[in-house]
Amino acid sequence: MFSVDRQSFQSLSALALFTFAFLGSEFFFDSRIGLLVSAEEVVSAQTMILGASVVGFPAYSLISKLAGGRRALRAIEAVGAIASLVTIAVAESAFAMQIAGCIAFFLLGSLGAEAHWSMARAFEGSLSLAKGAGAAYAAGILLQFLSNQFVPAGMADAAVLCIGIAALAVFAAAGEQGCESAGQKQQATPDAAKPAIRAVWLLALVVLLACMFSTLDNVVTLANAQGSISVETWPRLFLAASGLAAGVLFDIRERRYMGFIMFAVTVLSTISILAVEAGASPVIGLIVFYLSSGFFVTFFTTTFLQLAPRMRTPQLWAGMGRAANNLCAFTVSGVSMMLTQSGIAAVMIVSLILFVLVSVAFVGAGLFRLPSTDGERKAIQAGLAAAAAPTPEEMQAEFISRSGLTPREEEVLRAVTADERPLKQVADDLGISLRMVQRHLTNIYSKTDTQTRAGLTRAFFGK
Repeated sequence: MFSVDRQSFQSLSALALFTFAFLGSEFFFDSRIGLLVSAEEVVSAQTMILGASVVGFPAYSLISKLAGGRRALRAIEAVGAIASLVTIAVAESAFAMQIAGCIAFFLLGSLGAEAHWSMARAFEGSLSLAKGAGAAYAAGILLQFLSNQFVPAGMADAAVLCIGIAALAVFAAAGEQGCESAGQKQQATPDAAKPAIRAVWLLALVVLLACMFSTLDNVVTLANAQGSISVETWPRLFLAASGLAAGVLFDIRERRYMGFIMFAVTVLSTISILAVEAGASPVIGLIVFYLSSGFFVTFFTTTFLQLAPRMRTPQLWAGMGRAANNLCAFTVSGVSMMLTQSGIAAVMIVSLILFVLVSVAFVGAGLFRLPSTDGERKAIQAGLAAAAAPTPEEMQAEFISRSGLTPREEEVLRAVTADERPLKQVADDLGISLRMVQRHLTNIYSKTDTQTRAGLTRAFFGK
């Protein structure tokens, strides 16, 4: 069951608004600068703004530490991003648009990092984390779809994006208020070992998967350019549907099978690339791309939201999945397009190499190991607690030491608590007089704060 409280709703809203504002601003920037430069220069300009967003994500961690009032910081970032969008809308120079775009996406990266961090804290330990990530992504895609369909291009489009950025800043700041420190809530579990090593493997995995999906995207784009298929706006709704489906599937059994499901999607994507290059209908690639992309975004969002609270600097890591994805788009998109145009054999060979590397990264990140469920973790912790508990002999030795008993008093103590023999029999077995046993027993009662033989026995055996 998926239910949210006020804090979770605010965090979900912030993440959805970030998806809308980021994708919408990227489309708006491409459309505006495309009026002034060639298609090749648009790709280069887009690469620059994505690079700025990559810097903005980790910058949030540093900025949030240096800034005094975080609400004021969010307001400054929102105003800066809005001013940059307005500049893009009215500028008549491609250079001015490029500068404004880099500023806008740097600030959007920082706001996005806060939205992810707010989500990580609000859903820490939740069994619905993937559902939340998928729902936020789907909501952002739907907002973008509605904006593209019903909002006229130009200043009206810019105004809607500015409202989205302002709302993003409000919800991100609100989601942060009242959140308990993740480090204080996190408890060590067998699955939380060596999070730094896991983080490195996950970063490598996201980059490799982004390269693979970029190749699939370029295969579809090339088919569209050649007229084999027609990519309209409405198929993007598949992204929202696949994001929701991924959230539901990933959360099964406390996300035990999330790695296996994502690997199956990767296998399907690899097969579709090879099939399209071998002559199959490009529609196959189109369908698989949109369906698998929603799974991919939900996957990298969920994995880093889940990992972040275990890291030394959690604010840095919550949105690192999105940053890694943008980094790949920033660095290899052009190379991937050239590869797609270089020939069928090259695409197939590189796709298979990527698949092998992705498989290695899945293993390194531990995604092929079934993590323990909450019940299993409790059983393990109970077993560890039982193993760490002192033995009866250790407890008795500690009782004797704490009470300050002499060697003879210890001997009497063990004799009188071993069974219910009469004291006369105890005296005979110890080879001392009954009076001496009674005297030792009186001292033992005094030192152990007991009054009867039965009470002494219970205290000695910890019953």
